[in-house]
Amino acid sequence: MASEQNQSHIHLASKVGIIGAGISGIAAAKQLSGYSPVVFEATDSIGGVWKHCSFTSTKLQTPRCDYEFSDYPWPERDNSTFPSHVEILEYLHGYATHFDVLKFIKFNSRAIEIQYVGDRSTDSIQHKLSSKTSTEYGNLLKGHPVWEVAIENNQSQTVQWYAFEFLVVCIGKYGDIPKMPSFPPNKGQEAFQGKVLHSLDYSKFDKETSRALLKGKKVAIVGYKKSAIDLAVECAEANQGPDGQSCTMVIRTLHWTVPSYRIWGLPFFLFYSTRSSQFLHERPNQNFFRTLFLPLLSPMQRAISKFIESYLVWKLPLVKYGLKPDHPFVEDYASCQMAILPENFFAEADKGKIEFKKTSKWWFWNGGIEFEDNTRLEADVVLLATGYDGKKKLQAVLPEPFRSLIVDDSGIMPLYRGTIHPLIPNMAFVGYIESVSNLHTAELRCTWLARLADNVFKLPSVEKMLTQVTEEMQVMMRTTRFYKRHCISTFSINHSDEICEEMGWNAWRKKNWLSEAFSPYNSQDYIDEEEN
Repeated sequence: MASEQNQSHIHLASKVGIIGAGISGIAAAKQLSGYSPVVFEATDSIGGVWKHCSFTSTKLQTPRCDYEFSDYPWPERDNSTFPSHVEILEYLHGYATHFDVLKFIKFNSRAIEIQYVGDRSTDSIQHKLSSKTSTEYGNLLKGHPVWEVAIENNQSQTVQWYAFEFLVVCIGKYGDIPKMPSFPPNKGQEAFQGKVLHSLDYSKFDKETSRALLKGKKVAIVGYKKSAIDLAVECAEANQGPDGQSCTMVIRTLHWTVPSYRIWGLPFFLFYSTRSSQFLHERPNQNFFRTLFLPLLSPMQRAISKFIESYLVWKLPLVKYGLKPDHPFVEDYASCQMAILPENFFAEADKGKIEFKKTSKWWFWNGGIEFEDNTRLEADVVLLATGYDGKKKLQAVLPEPFRSLIVDDSGIMPLYRGTIHPLIPNMAFVGYIESVSNLHTAELRCTWLARLADNVFKLPSVEKMLTQVTEEMQVMMRTTRFYKRHCISTFSINHSDEICEEMGWNAWRKKNWLSEAFSPYNSQDYIDEEEN
């Protein structure tokens, strides 16, 4: 709760507050525009990770038509090239301008503290949490403030408190707080005489600065996901010519990478993005007969994964460089870890500009990196593409006892419909569930959230929501060893079906049964029925 001194200066600017103006924040602002929400953005621009965590070479990982708002298609949506982060920012600015969302946003306004004031008694809060599983969640708008938010202005360094009935948190899982490796005593980066940067730090450099950092240097890149792969290509391009050095990717866990969205000449969507293809996979809330029938479909599921793997091993020199994963392709797809390779990635490896070192453990020595097999890699620069700690970012602003509820025993944030935490009142989280198209996933959940705020439908009891979330977690755990990313890609259509049914929409969105079975689903299938 804000101090007594601050309470007299609390702003009651709107019923709805939104923290963050990335893709989730502007989607939430557009859908909740009827409430004139106040959107707090910590930086001076919208765009989130596309603005603040992108490199010169960063591109979208999906075709344009799979990454667009339902009511704002790309100008050239059939263009098969992947747009750059600059093009994506232009698209997001166009959307925000077209729907007049920018008027809601307070830039350079960082949320530094959130306090619960729905019931000012801590004992009462704890009692509600312990007994709430048998109760209803209630309306999103209570008629009185439930949350107070301290906002620090980055320019004036002043702090202002705001009060809201409903708070939407859209600060995302990426950016702000880097996930750093841990090391044995005296073997951390303090032992290294060179330069160590996280990819978050690198993303702040312009093209000239990043090139100067890499050119002529021995560079080690830790990681093998999208950011690490992009860094390796930028490093190789900066070291062309006879005087250029090679960069080495230090890899703990291998993942499948894909050169394009065609497999043996077939469009990739046929394998995982249609209703018929997702029928092969386990989903939450499946009936008894489907549960019995599903084991009969598992050979087909494995065959599809093997079919894709055979193409990737044929097309890419995975065996040559020791980069063929031991786990099935479907496990990476089911955990949203499939990466699209830059066209010249293996071309640079063939020239010796990108090298690879697999290891489960490593640490620093004064001249570079040392591995568990006692070999050493000399390095001038070490780039850590080790991800971000999004949960810690949330826990930094949420008060107790809600802070401790962010992650459950499985390590996943338990969100009903990927949006509502059943035990945190009058607060929503958008952007914390992943699929092949995170923009589409965020937009549909914001549409659902707006109708929930309008009381078009009611949430199930807290107990039923927790049961639903638990079932989703169990499905993910049985599908992939990398389940902690909360990815719904193998049952995304079913997830959207349930959201549509709650809103009173028809779940089957196609014009005929043939399209329904074999055409891919994207945001255009979920255009608001009330607006069209």
